Amino acid sequence: MMNKTSLLGMSLTAALVSIALPAHALKVVACEPEWGALTQELAGEHASIYVATSALQDPHHIQARPSLIAAVRNAELLVCTGAELESGWLPVLLRQAGNGAVQVGQPGMFYAADFVRKLEVPTRLDRADGDVHASGNPHIQTDPRNIAAVAPALARRLSELDPAHAADYAKRLADFQARWGQATQRWTQAAAPLKGLPIVVQHKGFPYLETWLGLQQVATLEPKPGVEPSSSHLSSVLGKLQLQPAKLIVRAAYNDGRSAQWLADRTQLPVAVLPFTVGGSERAKDLFGLFDDTVDILLKAAK
Repeated sequence: MMNKTSLLGMSLTAALVSIALPAHALKVVACEPEWGALTQELAGEHASIYVATSALQDPHHIQARPSLIAAVRNAELLVCTGAELESGWLPVLLRQAGNGAVQVGQPGMFYAADFVRKLEVPTRLDRADGDVHASGNPHIQTDPRNIAAVAPALARRLSELDPAHAADYAKRLADFQARWGQATQRWTQAAAPLKGLPIVVQHKGFPYLETWLGLQQVATLEPKPGVEPSSSHLSSVLGKLQLQPAKLIVRAAYNDGRSAQWLADRTQLPVAVLPFTVGGSERAKDLFGLFDDTVDILLKAAK
C-alpha cells in the first residue's frame, strides 16, 4: 500500500511530465515545399508539417506512397496549390486516406491558388494541347507577391482550425508580412536589370516570375506542357532563335536538363537552373532563400 509520500511524488512527477509535453500541434500536410515553408513561418511550433513532395520532383506527377497516405489520413489541414496542379494524384490520395476533414470543400483543405490572379487561363480545353490547366497556370509560387497574397488567407485558416492560438498566428503573420514586404522590394530593385530580357524556358512554369520581373519568353523547349521535346522540335526552336534571339535558357531544378543543354551547346546561351521551390538549391532553404537565390542566379547568368 502506497504512503502519502509516494503518492505526492507520483503527483509531482505527473505534473512535471504534463508541463514538459508540448501542446497539441496542428497536423498539416503541405502538397509542395513552398506551402510547407509558408505554414512554418505562420504557425511555428503550433504545427507539425509533413511535406508531400520535394523540389526535385515534378509536382504534377507524384506517387501516393504509404507514408503519404498515412500522413493525410491523420492530417487536420492540407495546404496545396490547387488550380489542378495536383489533379493527377491528390484525388487518389484523398480517396485512399479516407479523411473527411481534409476533403475538397472542407475547412481542412486549403488551395493557395484560390487567393491569387491566375495567368494563362486557356480559352479552350483539349488534351491534345498537353498538360493544360483549366484554371490557369498553377505555378504561382515564382512571384513573391503571390506568397504575400496567400499568407493572410492561410493564417486565417490556421486560426479557424486552431482558435486557441489565433493571436499567435496573427502576430506571426504581421511579422512575416513586414519582413516579406521589405525583401520583395529588395528583390525587385536588384532584378531591375532583367526587365525585357528575352528567355527560353523548358516548361511553362515561370509566367508569374516573368510578369514580376518583366522577362520576355520567346520560346519553350516543351512542344506542349508536360511533353518532352523531340529532336525535330528542338531544331525548330533553334531556328526560331535565329530570327528572335534569346539571352538565357531557364529551367527548374527538377527538370531533366538534357534538352536545355542541347540548346545551350548550339547557341552558347547560358542555362539558369532555378530552384523553383524551397529545397531546389542549397541556398533555397526557406522562402527568403528561394528568392535570394532565384534573383542572383538570373542576374549572374544574364551578364
